Amino acid sequence: MTTPTTPRPLVLQTEALDAEARDWLAQRADLRETPFSEPGALEAALPLAQGLVVRTYTRVDTAMLAKAPLLRVVGRAGVGLDNIDVQACRARGVEVVFTPDANGSAVTELVFAVILDALRPRLFLDAPLDPARWAAVRKELVAPRQLEGLTLGILGLGRVGTRVARIAAAFGMRVLYTDLRTIPEADRAGAIPTPQADLFAQSDIVTIHADGRSGNRHLVGAAAFAAMKKDVLFLNASRGMVVDHAALAEFLAANRAASAILDVHEPEPITPDNPLLALKNAHLMPHIGAATAQAHANMSWVVRDVWRVLSGEAPRFPAPPPL
Repeated sequence: MTTPTTPRPLVLQTEALDAEARDWLAQRADLRETPFSEPGALEAALPLAQGLVVRTYTRVDTAMLAKAPLLRVVGRAGVGLDNIDVQACRARGVEVVFTPDANGSAVTELVFAVILDALRPRLFLDAPLDPARWAAVRKELVAPRQLEGLTLGILGLGRVGTRVARIAAAFGMRVLYTDLRTIPEADRAGAIPTPQADLFAQSDIVTIHADGRSGNRHLVGAAAFAAMKKDVLFLNASRGMVVDHAALAEFLAANRAASAILDVHEPEPITPDNPLLALKNAHLMPHIGAATAQAHANMSWVVRDVWRVLSGEAPRFPAPPPL
């Protein structure tokens, strides 16, 4: 006589996961890859899905939820929740879980990698140089500025912003920050609370670490750039929608000594009409802030919370309510 077994819950994976985390969940659930780039396959599987694991480019909204009547949990392998309508999910009784601190170190490393690239020209030699050329190269590679003594302005002193502040202070930088929250002094990593306009006016380097709430759309626009120094180094490794790219392009075109380094964009991938593509002082990266093996693994382990919910347990990292 065969003992009846409970079917394993169907979980859809729409974007890449680290192999170990993927295999861990596949041992417990019926894990099926339904790439977001193949909407037909994804929609066909949604009616029976109890779990959904996504990353950056899968949109979970009311339209998707309507096609997934059995859905119990959405796992976001990452930090930002811009692509998930958390309120709509919760209204439907669908839990949303994420990995709030999975890639903070990776993004922080990228911020300082590109800052040092911008400020410290260098050359790797693959052949001997005669004394005259040696002297000339050394003269050409003298950096006009070093981090010690510069002012860094951080817009958004969250998990990444705080890490950036801590490292900047170790370099001997003066660190200013603006944030919507009142942050206790002990949690500021030495950064000084500063009104936004003053932060832009005083900073030699401005780095954006704001979240993707709707009120932050084009938070950094024409007025912000008009307040900045004409030789500012501007970075955005947060959300593309926070920066008005047209306003940034106008600022960079008028101020050739300024430069911008952007890891995030709106839309992604970058389209041919992006006004920054034609500017030599704009440097665009393909959203690689979290592109380390460790960060990818950390984010992928959202599957643990997905399984907790499917097992009737409380998740460790539920998404916060929308702001």
